[in-house]
Amino acid sequence: MITALGMMSGTSLDGVDAALIRTDGRRIEGFGRSGFRAYGDNESGLLHSLLGKWHGDPGVADGAALSEAAHAELAADFPEAQLLGYHGQTFAHDPGGRGTHQAGSGARLAQMTGRSVVWDFRTEDVRRGGEGAPLVPFFHWACADWAVGQGLLERGPVAFLNLGGVGNISWVDTRLPAPEAEGACLAFDTGPANAPINDLLRARLRMSRDEGGALALSGCVNEAIVRDFLADPFFRRPPPKSLDRDRFAALSVAVAPLSDADAAATLVDALASAVRAGMEWLPEAPGSVLVCGGGRHNRAIMQALSAKLAPKVMPVEAVDMDGDMLEAQAFGWLAVRVLKGLPISGPMTTNVPEPVCGGRISHPRGYGNKAAPRGL
Repeated sequence: MITALGMMSGTSLDGVDAALIRTDGRRIEGFGRSGFRAYGDNESGLLHSLLGKWHGDPGVADGAALSEAAHAELAADFPEAQLLGYHGQTFAHDPGGRGTHQAGSGARLAQMTGRSVVWDFRTEDVRRGGEGAPLVPFFHWACADWAVGQGLLERGPVAFLNLGGVGNISWVDTRLPAPEAEGACLAFDTGPANAPINDLLRARLRMSRDEGGALALSGCVNEAIVRDFLADPFFRRPPPKSLDRDRFAALSVAVAPLSDADAAATLVDALASAVRAGMEWLPEAPGSVLVCGGGRHNRAIMQALSAKLAPKVMPVEAVDMDGDMLEAQAFGWLAVRVLKGLPISGPMTTNVPEPVCGGRISHPRGYGNKAAPRGL
């Protein structure tokens, strides 16, 4: 078993999550402590300005340096970690086109921290014809398997709904022996989640989010806008499928004439309606829908999901998991899988033709001149 530190800075651009996990890359032995390093207004503003940018574009090097420094700063608080999983900061994602762009070098982070780093998780999947996202479904299978072992879930299908900047769903079946087994996982992006809501609050009210969903709960849904949104061909496209953060920019344009409250309420209804549309692609109804990511703190979102979905909707804390840190934990688990040469994506998660072990491994200077940490 290896103690890995997974680190994640998502499309919400609020900061860096870090969480320890103990695993052999297959089963989860246990979850450890976690931490968060917030981005200041200037840092968040820089990262926002680089969305949609690619390697070599003006400002990207500054964004990469910020990502590396922030992650190194947070990693210093976890000296017990034997291995770091570094996702980097996604600025652009265009599978089938220009590829995928996560800014930040794991090689530089290894030198900064003096520890081995697994990074660049998505590029190989995209190179082989996959969507490059979502990458957490195999981990969600391992989480469900862990919860079964703890007596918190029944063995069988369960859905994890991650609501970050973009929404994605993982349908996992623990009746199968491993996440890469045929039929064990199906995953795809459902549509926009927190990103358009946060952008609305940022632009209009200089707030980072709709705290608790209070604004959305006070508004009225514009059903015509939601109907137009659901007419997008994305929702008729079979999974697996993935989205760039700003793929549905037209939705933000459509709510622009509405009041603050009505715009927020409409964006929440669009989020929940997109999830309902996505549920129709699942091979079997899940026993429950476990919600993780920042969206589960928004009461308007949780109420909308409960109203629109048949399975019971509950935060992952109901099965003793940390919904704020699940994605960071995922990249710790994935880092160990890469180290062991195990697949991290497959045909029914990213639409890649065959299971892929992506990622790069970078060691600090002098690594080869001393014994590797136990387990590595």
